[in-house]
Amino acid sequence: HVQLVESGGGSVQAGGSLRLSCAVSVYLYSTYCMGWFRQAPGKEREVVATIDTDGSTRYADSVKGRFTISKDNAKNTLDLQMNSLKSEDTAMCYCGAAPACQAYKHWGQGTQVTVS
Repeated sequence: HVQLVESGGGSVQAGGSLRLSCAVSVYLYSTYCMGWFRQAPGKEREVVATIDTDGSTRYADSVKGRFTISKDNAKNTLDLQMNSLKSEDTAMCYCGAAPACQAYKHWGQGTQVTVS
């Protein structure tokens, strides 16, 4: 049973920081690629950052240098540290998992990030 549960969203002023966390089912943690995605009102879901099973990371150009994706092995969580937040970062953020690092098929329920 694949389970992804996000937390850590909220409202913050521009320039502030938030840390998102996604609790991950233990069995998929080490064998799936993982990522953070977001969807702003009226827009399609877009990738924010991903991390492969070997630990390599990728970021959307819009968040490079501001966001950091990481895994916490002790807690089995996927985290996203977001600094220097901008109003355009306002979106519903989702944690996703890709079996065998192919298509992302599993999603959490989402957590709202609002930057004013």
